[in-house]
Amino acid sequence: MSKEQQSKEQQSKEQQKKAPQSAITPTRADDYPEWYQQVIKAADLAENSPTRGCMVIKPWGYALWENIQQVLDRKFKETGHVNAYFPLLIPISFFEKEAEHIEGFAKECAVVTHHRLEPGPNGTLVPAGELDEPYIIRPTSETIIGASYAKWVQSYRDLPILINQWANVMRWEMRTRMFLRTAEFLWQEGHTAHATAQEAVEETMQMLDVYEWFAHEWMAMPVIKGEKTPGEKFPGAVNTYTIEAMMQDGKALQAGTSHFLGQTFAKSSGIKFQSQSGQEEFAWTTSWGVSTRLIGGLIMTHSDDDGLICPPRLAPKHVVLIPIYRNDEEKTQILEYCHKVKKELEGVTYMGGAIRVELDARDIRGGEKTWQHIKKGTPIRAEVGPRDMQADSLFVARRDMGVKEKKGISRTEFVATIGQTLDDMHKHLFDRALAHREANTRTLTDYNEFVSWFTPKNEDKPEIHGGFALAYWSPDASAAKEINDKLASLKVTARCIPLNDKAPVGKCLFTGRETTTRVIFAKNY
Repeated sequence: MSKEQQSKEQQSKEQQKKAPQSAITPTRADDYPEWYQQVIKAADLAENSPTRGCMVIKPWGYALWENIQQVLDRKFKETGHVNAYFPLLIPISFFEKEAEHIEGFAKECAVVTHHRLEPGPNGTLVPAGELDEPYIIRPTSETIIGASYAKWVQSYRDLPILINQWANVMRWEMRTRMFLRTAEFLWQEGHTAHATAQEAVEETMQMLDVYEWFAHEWMAMPVIKGEKTPGEKFPGAVNTYTIEAMMQDGKALQAGTSHFLGQTFAKSSGIKFQSQSGQEEFAWTTSWGVSTRLIGGLIMTHSDDDGLICPPRLAPKHVVLIPIYRNDEEKTQILEYCHKVKKELEGVTYMGGAIRVELDARDIRGGEKTWQHIKKGTPIRAEVGPRDMQADSLFVARRDMGVKEKKGISRTEFVATIGQTLDDMHKHLFDRALAHREANTRTLTDYNEFVSWFTPKNEDKPEIHGGFALAYWSPDASAAKEINDKLASLKVTARCIPLNDKAPVGKCLFTGRETTTRVIFAKNY
């Protein structure tokens, strides 16, 4: 080996010694998309399934979804909504009634054309009977729900209808990523019908506010409320409103949408009623939804190079107790002590329920247990060894802090302050995410600056993105294709027109026309 090679090898070893060690490889800085996949694996949230583009949501991941469901379901009912369920299979003729809607979803539809299987050659099974009319596997339910509403609504007295359904959906995605974009995913979809446009608009905005509340108060994820541009709105909607969040790589995530559908779907489905004045009118409808992509947003908003960080209010478990002992006698005593602490913690009310506690008594090494819970993102880890037990205390670590940041706390204080500790964590996570968004948002008035902002600084790491750009925007039909081509070349989309953005008159970044409308642009998931 030459002296030069020896020198390079020595430098490499020294760099490896200096490099921080992490539980997840690659790190966010090295390969953000792969880091995301490895966090899901390390936290045991989900895995790919044999069915193309679909995933298996494992117990820890599904517990997150259950907590999301419970909070939102309670909020929906508080705002006057009830749950129902509608068919998974939708006749293709229902989609054909609304041209813009089917055009928007056509490429994503999975279609059922046959029923019944029969034996084929070499022990195979082949479809037998062809259906008289193909069915679409539900990509969204406006059309099938509209058919029911058309039967249920006769008079203004039958309105409003305020229904939500928890369901699965299929959209035939070509490029999938767990939680963010899969062929099948779980969601809720609200569908309402009203006697007046004003009532429908108020419903649309109320549910947008619910989504913002949930993102802020439960996910610790700051979002921007806004209206989608005409080119980005839901197919068939009059207006689409969204909450947009910034992930740690600067990309945007559409975390929830609420649509004012006007009378578009009411006319195609025949949802008519007799008004108080005796006139026949079409209803005004809305739809709104969030999905399991919220879990993807949660991962990319808070997690680090050691794994998942769960926002405490949604965490499957708030606290894990890790007993540490050297022999059977210590084991018996320490487990007895841990059971006592567990019972005391579970007697504390937090966010409307009991503190969720896991006592990890598995027969594996304490260090291995600790790292498993770090990677799963459990908010509070509390170790209990012989000295801790004798001092009537616990050795406690918060997942939002450094792995080595631990401190001894008396049992009495730990139990008495657990709710405040979890709230402090929530605030810390929210403030950290908000600071990240603010540091990576620019107000731009020059197109060359816009291009530079969204051009990777390092061509070897194209996952590095600028962030959000707030810029004046005034659509010009004659320039629409040129503008779209420019955005596409940068892989940037118009995310939303921020609500209540009272900007002075400025010039559109693309056309130079005067306007007071500004749009947030970003690369997105």
